[in-house]
Amino acid sequence: MKTTSKLITALTLSVLASSVLAAVSPEEANKLGTTLTPLGGEKAGNAEGTIPAWDGGLPVNAAPVTANGFLGEPFANEQPLYTITPQNLDQYKAKLSEGQLAMFKRYPETYKMVVYPSHRTAAVPDVINQAAKTSAVKTTLMEGGNGLKGFSESRYYAFPIPQNGLEVVWNHITRYRGGNVRRSIVQATPQTNGTYTLVNFEDEVAFPDSMSGLAADKAENALLFFKQRVTAPARLAGNVLLVHDSLDQVKDPRMAWIYNAGQRRVRRAPQVAYDGPGTASDGLRTSDNFDMYNGSPDRYDWKLVGKKELYIPYNNYHIGQPSVKYSDIVKAGHTNQDLARYELHRVWEVEATLKAGERNIYAKRRFFIDEDTWQIAVSEHYDGRGQLWRVGQAMLANHYKQQSPGYAFEALYDIISGRYLAIGMNNEEKNGYLFGFPATAADYTPAALRNAGVR
Repeated sequence: MKTTSKLITALTLSVLASSVLAAVSPEEANKLGTTLTPLGGEKAGNAEGTIPAWDGGLPVNAAPVTANGFLGEPFANEQPLYTITPQNLDQYKAKLSEGQLAMFKRYPETYKMVVYPSHRTAAVPDVINQAAKTSAVKTTLMEGGNGLKGFSESRYYAFPIPQNGLEVVWNHITRYRGGNVRRSIVQATPQTNGTYTLVNFEDEVAFPDSMSGLAADKAENALLFFKQRVTAPARLAGNVLLVHDSLDQVKDPRMAWIYNAGQRRVRRAPQVAYDGPGTASDGLRTSDNFDMYNGSPDRYDWKLVGKKELYIPYNNYHIGQPSVKYSDIVKAGHTNQDLARYELHRVWEVEATLKAGERNIYAKRRFFIDEDTWQIAVSEHYDGRGQLWRVGQAMLANHYKQQSPGYAFEALYDIISGRYLAIGMNNEEKNGYLFGFPATAADYTPAALRNAGVR
């Protein structure tokens, strides 16, 4: 992300200005960086000492980073505190979600959580901290909650001091990703016996404040631009997806296009939203399951249940190492829990209930969002009968060199069928994530898709 003294000055002045539309008062916003972290987490640890105080997060040199961008392990020599298994589950279930408990029940022979000391590693650049403070006093929900007002000058963390569940979810949607990001990743959808075929993607996300050539009227309401190209297997290679997401999703709903390499045609793709099928997912995820949750929140009523302590995947640097192969991770039933790291952290719990008259295959959803990064760490999805159907987890691992939240991969487990989808692994790719690549508006037009899809 490009940061300039002009942007920093503008953000500083905007914080000092008051607004009749302020989400919180300037006095309340001053808690950011004092009793609260700059992004709105509780700065203090818990009473038991099992969650430490936030002390600034990981430094940019927390561990060596390879020449091609793979992160080292800041806690490589740390030993586990204990392992949660079906045998000792009762001792820890107060700090586990319904979906996590269901995973232990579904896979009693293999599922476990290896718990390590908690480290609050989240850190973002100072200009992003300032943007969050600007958001606190400037940004409000539009009528119905389906968009944001007063957000275009800050661009990140719409509600660092949230007042309701919808504001918490918007923080996940508007979180900092490290600026423009490009990556090569794989997706696996194993059968119940563990056999799988990888789908390879090259995807990228670009943001209005880091893009040239974007018209002012378009930039004002733009949230992000996303492009995803399939590179393998051969039957899918060359297909490209393009998505434009907006801040006011009533005025400008999501726009999506697909270039089909076989037909050599670009088509509008209205199905790339809500519960439309995820790309090459074998029916195991919806479009809005990607990134744990994305898109317009308009089909649900959102309830803030509160904040709680939960064991969540955190600081999962080991499972993302190039020395760990995809075959080491992808196993029958669930990914390899021997490689996963869990820590105790505070999370926001938000429940979404489908509105009367609206359609989605998930009638109810529950999200557990890390207080320090605003990333969804665990999700639960229920069918129309009220039965728990799918459980998601993101293997959180902050990109300390770029001071950006992130994760090694995300997985969505179908409790009923015994299958799952894992997407975002890049251990065996040539390069890690590429941050800060130059983007132009012309790169994210339907006309540009044909060139992007050349095999």
